Amino acid sequence: MDEEVEHQYRQSGTTGGLPLGSSVTVTENTRRLPSSVFLLERTLSLTRSSTWSFEWHLPAVAPAMTVSYTSEVADCRGFGNFWKLLFRWRGSVYKLVWQELFLYATIYFSCSGIYRFVLNEPYRRAFEKVSLYCTYFSDLIPVSFVLGFYVSIVIQRWWAQFECIPWPETIALVVSTAIQGHDDRGRLMRRTIMRYVNLAFTLTLRMITPRAKKRFPTLDHMQEAGLMTSSERKIFEAISKVTPHPMYYLPLVWTGSVVSRARAEGRVRDDFAMKTIIDELNDIMRKLGDLLSYDWISVPLVYTQVVSLSVYSFFIATIMGRQFLDPTKNYPNNSIDFYIPVFTFLQFFFYMGWLKVAETLINPFGDDDDDFEVNWLIDRNIQVCYLIVDEMHNEHPDLVQDLYWDEIFPPELPYTYASEQYRRGPPMGSTANLVIPQEEQEILPVLDEVPEEGDGSAREMRSSGCCDDARHPESDSPAKC
Repeated sequence: MDEEVEHQYRQSGTTGGLPLGSSVTVTENTRRLPSSVFLLERTLSLTRSSTWSFEWHLPAVAPAMTVSYTSEVADCRGFGNFWKLLFRWRGSVYKLVWQELFLYATIYFSCSGIYRFVLNEPYRRAFEKVSLYCTYFSDLIPVSFVLGFYVSIVIQRWWAQFECIPWPETIALVVSTAIQGHDDRGRLMRRTIMRYVNLAFTLTLRMITPRAKKRFPTLDHMQEAGLMTSSERKIFEAISKVTPHPMYYLPLVWTGSVVSRARAEGRVRDDFAMKTIIDELNDIMRKLGDLLSYDWISVPLVYTQVVSLSVYSFFIATIMGRQFLDPTKNYPNNSIDFYIPVFTFLQFFFYMGWLKVAETLINPFGDDDDDFEVNWLIDRNIQVCYLIVDEMHNEHPDLVQDLYWDEIFPPELPYTYASEQYRRGPPMGSTANLVIPQEEQEILPVLDEVPEEGDGSAREMRSSGCCDDARHPESDSPAKC
């Protein structure tokens, strides 16, 4: 590998994206992806040959990603399957709640100490009256109802925002299939289209997430990363001076122009293929617009204020209302002095944790542990797009007969010993084992009149045999059907 390029990788000094030190076999025809776009110390090269040789060197410490525990809950066998998740710190409720819980416990025990050791008898009686007052009225605050409805709205909004993130594999596949040509002109068009798509995505992320804004604070940084050229930056800045509105869609407009030029040059085979590309561009533009809309239109502030005030006012009231009073006074629920309000602390932990769930998910493009990894998305998308439209363009393995060519199709694919327990027959439907008795399989005669619902009386019926007898010439008297 070229030493200057290697030095450039090592000088990037940031983390995220691909594993450290990833490399492949390099030949004379090796095409190298823009190194400044990806924030890892790595070598990523692909050859024009049909065989690609990759060698990945994983880092000693993997970059922090969104907290995932799916592999640890693959089954529910055993006792307390979720217990293993209770001892995690990153992304946990303990990490979010401990500061508020510590402050709450400090204030609670301070009030308890003042009541027990500082106040004289008249003030102790006044303290007890205030405590009983807070106990009664704090239970009237509908914390569970307000919190439950609010968190439900936030979670629906959180997942809807994730579904608005555009994944460019589809348009990359369409572009690679529709825009033909192995020459530099065709390759330039395909790569430029995908670069513009990723540029629009990155411009949008810069507007809604601090992670992308810190990575690309100015257009100069995006130019340095290889997402835009100097001339494109000047055009973007000039148009941005004309209108104050966000210009995240400008690269997609450029993309449409490139597609039109490719069609005019005959590189797109027909108008239907061109329309397919434009439809994918419109879908990406719609999703980017939805992301900006979610950033613009938040959950109504009044509802957020109601939820916050409900939770915090409730626990402010419980600081006095949940105090253990003098047992000799025979106050309700104060027959024993437990000193430590265990269940009050648990209630604080659950309700405050519930509120923290909403605070974390209300903006999934922030800096919390469970927020979306937008920098990884930027790296991943640009890599995948360039691979599809350039190195993988019109390339596929040799066409050979498959293993089951003579058998048409296999009865089943092989199992390993580890997966033998999962071998099952095909589902046959819930009525597969339902047996209908032979006498109940007889077909009923056709009714002359459909019986009304609930009418159990016999109806006059006309069968085919009865009508045949009525018309038979040898019959002595006409039969009544």
